Amino acid sequence: MRRHAANLTTGYDLGIFTQIVRSYAELSAPYSNLKGPDYNTLGDHFHPILALLAPVYRVFPSSYTLLVCQAALVAFSVVPLMKWANEVRGRNFAYWAGISYGASWGIAALIFFDFHEVAFAVPLLSLSLCAAGRGNWRAAALWSLPLVLVKEDLGLTVAAIGLYVAWKGPRVAGLAVAAFGAGATALEMAVILPYFNPLGQFAYLPPETAEEVGLLAETAGALWPPIKWLTLLMIVAPTGFLALRSPILLVALPTLAWRFTGSNPFYWGMEFHYSAVLMPVAFAAAVHAVAGGVTARRVVPACVVGAVATAVTFFTHPLHEVVLPRTWSDSAYVRASDALLERIPDGATVAASNRLAAQLADRAAVSEVCLFPRSFPPRERPEWLIYDAADTSDPECATGRELETADPHVPGYRVVETRDGITLLRLAPDGKPTRPPAAALSPAAPRGNAATPR
Repeated sequence: MRRHAANLTTGYDLGIFTQIVRSYAELSAPYSNLKGPDYNTLGDHFHPILALLAPVYRVFPSSYTLLVCQAALVAFSVVPLMKWANEVRGRNFAYWAGISYGASWGIAALIFFDFHEVAFAVPLLSLSLCAAGRGNWRAAALWSLPLVLVKEDLGLTVAAIGLYVAWKGPRVAGLAVAAFGAGATALEMAVILPYFNPLGQFAYLPPETAEEVGLLAETAGALWPPIKWLTLLMIVAPTGFLALRSPILLVALPTLAWRFTGSNPFYWGMEFHYSAVLMPVAFAAAVHAVAGGVTARRVVPACVVGAVATAVTFFTHPLHEVVLPRTWSDSAYVRASDALLERIPDGATVAASNRLAAQLADRAAVSEVCLFPRSFPPRERPEWLIYDAADTSDPECATGRELETADPHVPGYRVVETRDGITLLRLAPDGKPTRPPAAALSPAAPRGNAATPR
């Protein structure tokens, strides 16, 4: 919440998800203008479970609602793990499992990078895998099934849970769950997502390669570069490597497979939200290993190793921001941006920079200023533009190039005010730009190169 108050959240993705939940709350399809005009996001990712947030958003219509609900979902996922750990080895082991899991880098990265639908997957996986570890096969299967409504790839995780149930428990029921999960992923990727996608295809198809490569080369590519090995190490290190002693860890394979075979380098490492779903798998595997008979002589050193790994990543991943003074104070930049944002009326149409878009998504029809008018342009020009020169999300921003000149302007718009590199513009009544004297404009901040993945 403090990151959002300091304008550090982004349109990609908090703004997009705010627009999705806002659409559900208004009893419409999940549209997001940040993705494109009237863009139905069921053509981007399959996440109808987000409709469950609509009643809460209806009462509290704010982006903060999504952040609080995400925190609540993640916090709840600690409970099944701690209860099971307490049954297995007592209170101290339960405290270790709960704190190490709750402070793990994968969970911290999810909370840090705005909001994502996988917040629903985390408690579902915790409930399902804890039930599977206890041998409660019915509960394990039932808790896994809603994962197909969270994101299209999680049907493969459901299939992995089903195969585990078939291996260790009732074979027919497990195979049925596995078939359901695999079938759901196939249906979503091959039929539902292309149907709603404006280009008529699954949006995240891997790029075509110029030439065929052999199976050995493909396998080697899935294990390279070394960042992938670091990710594998850090998935099990917070458990003191106890997770390696349990077959429950195999449930992580589908997620690791699509990430490591993908061409997007953001999938390979420890950043963003991609590893959140692996944390309940790893810690459920750790508790299961101890329940399977790991002796106290081995459990204690493992817990120490896991605690050290968690402590180290605390300072290299986002949770340490809680203790930084800058988190709890508003800078001159925040005050300036808030003042300019307040000049945009509720319900207005506005194209905004990535970071500022998240501030407007719950009260205006906001699109991405750096995509306007390059791709997926709005059908009508937005009434307002607000551009932040310090936002490096899109280094090829056409609006930025227009404004970061000696004579800043955007055709058809007049500059209302510029503060601290943030420029507010409004559509000129006659469609012709009016330019204030250059002396009235503060210098724009330099742009850099960065990208925020979706």
